[in-house]
Amino acid sequence: MYEVVVIGAGPGGICSAIKLRTAGIEDFLILEKAPGVGGTWWNNRYPGAECDVPSHLYSFSFEPKRDWSRPYARQPEILRYMQHVAEKYDVERSVRFNAEVVSARWEEDAAAWRIELRDGDIVNARSLISGVGMFCKLAYPDIDGRDRFEGTQFHTGDWLDGHSLKGERVAVIGTAASAVQMIPEIVDDVAHLTVYQRRPQWVLPKEDTPFTEDEIRNFLENDDAAAAQRARIRAGLENFITFHDREILNKAEEAGLRNLEVVEDPEVRAKLTPDMRYGCRRPLSSNLYYPVFNRDNVTLVNEAVTGITANAVLAGGDATEVDTIIYATGFQTTRYLSAIDVYGRDGLSIHDAWADGAQAYLGITTAGFPNLYMIYGPNTNNGSILEMIEHQVDYIVGRLTEFRSSGARWVELKPERMAAYNDALQDDINAVEVWQGACGGYYRGNGGFIVTQWPHTMDEYKARLGSDAGSFESGS
Repeated sequence: MYEVVVIGAGPGGICSAIKLRTAGIEDFLILEKAPGVGGTWWNNRYPGAECDVPSHLYSFSFEPKRDWSRPYARQPEILRYMQHVAEKYDVERSVRFNAEVVSARWEEDAAAWRIELRDGDIVNARSLISGVGMFCKLAYPDIDGRDRFEGTQFHTGDWLDGHSLKGERVAVIGTAASAVQMIPEIVDDVAHLTVYQRRPQWVLPKEDTPFTEDEIRNFLENDDAAAAQRARIRAGLENFITFHDREILNKAEEAGLRNLEVVEDPEVRAKLTPDMRYGCRRPLSSNLYYPVFNRDNVTLVNEAVTGITANAVLAGGDATEVDTIIYATGFQTTRYLSAIDVYGRDGLSIHDAWADGAQAYLGITTAGFPNLYMIYGPNTNNGSILEMIEHQVDYIVGRLTEFRSSGARWVELKPERMAAYNDALQDDINAVEVWQGACGGYYRGNGGFIVTQWPHTMDEYKARLGSDAGSFESGS
């Protein structure tokens, strides 16, 4: 019986291990289904994968990285950073790799969690921390004939290592973040690239010229320079992430339209021009994406894919023969911990509890599931996720420390507190005008309400973490 089990050795699990030990909690285990640490940065290895938060803010405050190679770091550099942190703080000695959690069940008599692994092994814990986050389950499109395709097909989130696209006819289905990042990286290799876009999105330019050796040296040697860079980025995000400033939003759209001007064919440019407000869907940025559509070996299809045959993709009444299909269709982002079969008090299934959409108090705890905490849970997506994770882990470790000294066997969020919190949160979300547009995307759950986004600043989130008096009940 462990005192704490953590699901996932991504950024949340790494941070949890470090802060649990700092608080004197040594009896914990991290269960990670991959063979290494890094989470989404281990799994997402498609060409061009990068962070959309500027690099100098994308490191833990207790282990800042100063020698980023460019303003927006790419996956290999971020993964190396995560591995560095895990090694420096000896995280891996508490990790069991290749250990996929398939279910977790609250055992009332034992006042503990019974966690079942894919290999049939059982692990028990007094408290459970989920580091599953938003990007756990791949989302494949429901397209007729997908199983009949005789060529090669794979998802950007599960890149087929070793497969060469050289000289192939390639179809990319989807034009969200992974497509925008990946397409410019493969276009030189393919014989022909057909991009299937259901609806155009805003793709803004960004300042991403690699840092010079002198700039990197200055960040490394000058404490003030590194701190000022981090503070400047954070201040900019705090002003931006609430999506309330119309001037900022208007300027973003102007920048997006200027970015589009590089597309030479007016018909193609029109197909790529968004018909929604900026911010209605996940903001994207790239200096390399739009120039791709000036290439002779690239075709943009602005129609939904209606079917797949043994050797072709069907859309708009046309069949395009291809050798490889790449699905750039993202993740099942609204599932969170329900990507696993979790059962709380009285056998309550998280699938039933969240039938209309995932809900949690502060995105961390949910009623009916004692001794359970989440990192990067419902309605905590915004800003730099590493900062959000740090705030959440500090809160969770604080609660675990209190629980440890209280003598209680369980602690649980009061249902009325969760309901009041989420009612107020949805009111705040409904006040963000650009999120109310009919633009699809991954924000909303089955009940139609937004389950992913945090509508305030990071400072506001941190402040609310300190105002939970009376929100919990406990028992022995």
